[in-house]
Amino acid sequence: MLVLCSNGLSSKKLLTHLSSKMVGCRTAALVVTADNEYKERNYHVPRCVSELQALNLNVDCFDLDKESADLLLNYDVVEFIGGNPYYLLHSIQENNAAEILRDIAATKVLIGWSAAAFVFGPTLELVNRYSPEMNFLGLTCLSGLLLTDVQVLPHYSKFLIKYEGFEERCCTYEKEHGVNVIRIDDGDGVFIDEQVYICKA
Repeated sequence: MLVLCSNGLSSKKLLTHLSSKMVGCRTAALVVTADNEYKERNYHVPRCVSELQALNLNVDCFDLDKESADLLLNYDVVEFIGGNPYYLLHSIQENNAAEILRDIAATKVLIGWSAAAFVFGPTLELVNRYSPEMNFLGLTCLSGLLLTDVQVLPHYSKFLIKYEGFEERCCTYEKEHGVNVIRIDDGDGVFIDEQVYICKA
């Protein structure tokens, strides 16, 4: 199962719905790779660890830049925190993790929020409309992992006041690409298994 979130498992509704899908799950990896500067010192990490522990999971922090991606197969649940989507995509490619993540999404529970929610989808083109300056690596191919064709826009209400023309840019993107983008706020999530379920906080 694939779960795309705005800022992690930060609402009771998300935790409750996910709990019902996690029979037999005991271990979790919190992947901090997307924060190329702070890694496990990212200020969201303690909260995310607590959220996973609330699901009765034993949690390890994990970094693809330091540990073999194969080791992620040892966990029942794998959660990627937010950060820089361009850096995360590059790291996944450099560390040959794409197929491993595809396997986890198909057979276990893979959670990605903010940056990872873009990377796990078909493309980074939408986030590139808002934050091209984050692409310090100069990536020219913005194709995502395509673990799903569902596209989400995290932090929606928060970013409406941060970016001028935020909704208009999303609408233009939808028209140009013939897609429907799911706008999600912090506390929301999209569960993708046999079907798509949008969980609103």
